Order: sequence, then structure tokens, then C-alpha cells
Amino acid sequence: MHEVSLIQSLIKIVEEHSATHGFKKVSLMRLSFGRMTHIEPKALELAFKVQSEGTVAFGATLEFKILPVIIYCFKCNKEYEVGRFEFTKCPGCGADEVQVVGGTEELQLLEMDVD
Repeated sequence: MHEVSLIQSLIKIVEEHSATHGFKKVSLMRLSFGRMTHIEPKALELAFKVQSEGTVAFGATLEFKILPVIIYCFKCNKEYEVGRFEFTKCPGCGADEVQVVGGTEELQLLEMDVD
């Protein structure tokens, strides 16, 4: 369960921004990550609830933007959104000359609502 270490890093960043910018409370955090990172939103929320206690982020709502898996087919020169484990063949032409171009993005903090 790598969600705990991800949340610990995220809270550290939020605390540093709080010290720099002077906000006392975070009410909402918008996060994004690619579907192929195997991050589980429920595990992330649970880790956040436990790890954020006593910090400016405690009680904040987490919103997730989960980025789809996108492959590029070199044979038909098109991009396709595919399932999490369906990235070895082109759904358009069946070729296996494909490359994953989206859905591998690591956890990112997009924005926060603060007081």
C-alpha cells in the first residue's frame, strides 16, 4: 500500500506551503494521477484521514481526477483511450506497434482551497 507514503509526501508539501503562505486550514485538495499508477482512491482517502490528523489538511475533502490510459498506434497514427490492462494492441487496427502516452502520471496536487 504505497498510498501512505504518497499521502505523507503530500502533507509535507501542504505544511510547507502553509508555513510559507500563512494559511491555517485546507478545505479541499484536488489531485490527479494516471490510471496505470495503481493508486486506489479509497486507500488514499483512508491514509489521508489518518496521516493528516494534527495538520492544516485535517478534515479536507479530496477530489480526484483519474487520467485515462492512452496509447498511440504507430501503424494507424492515432491515439486511443484503452482499459488499464489493454495497452498491448491497437483497438483500431490490431497492430502491436503501440506506445503508452497517457495514464502513467504520478500523483499531483492540482490545487487547494485554503483559509
